Amino acid sequence: MAKEVKAVVKLQIQAAKANPAPPVGPALAQHGVNIAEFCQKFNEATKAQAGFVIPVEVTIFKDRTYTLKLRKPPASELLKKAAGIEKGSGQPNKTKVGKITKAQLEEIAKTKMEDLNTDSLEAAMRLIGGTARNMGIEIAE
Repeated sequence: MAKEVKAVVKLQIQAAKANPAPPVGPALAQHGVNIAEFCQKFNEATKAQAGFVIPVEVTIFKDRTYTLKLRKPPASELLKKAAGIEKGSGQPNKTKVGKITKAQLEEIAKTKMEDLNTDSLEAAMRLIGGTARNMGIEIAE
């Protein structure tokens, strides 16, 4: 018989840097999750992606067990790393802060493919391209 789900908690945590402090501790403690164990599991699973913010979906069951579902880093994080910038532009239509190539855009789209609601690489590239434009990043041919 399937376990009964008590709650689903969505968090964004720095890879390999989860600790019991907010936001992790309070979000999970109210559902009776062992926070130290969660932090250890999360840090172990994400140590290869250090430097990125990793979205995680924690499904908590009535018996206080849980499952982790790790997602890919947000497109904005991948774009900032590819363009080599600290943050996006405050005025993206006027001030451009960086450039990426079509090849980099395609690589980011392939990375994010499983989290996007499309099966087409072309559509994924358009989605990521829109995020890039909104951040003030130009896409070079």
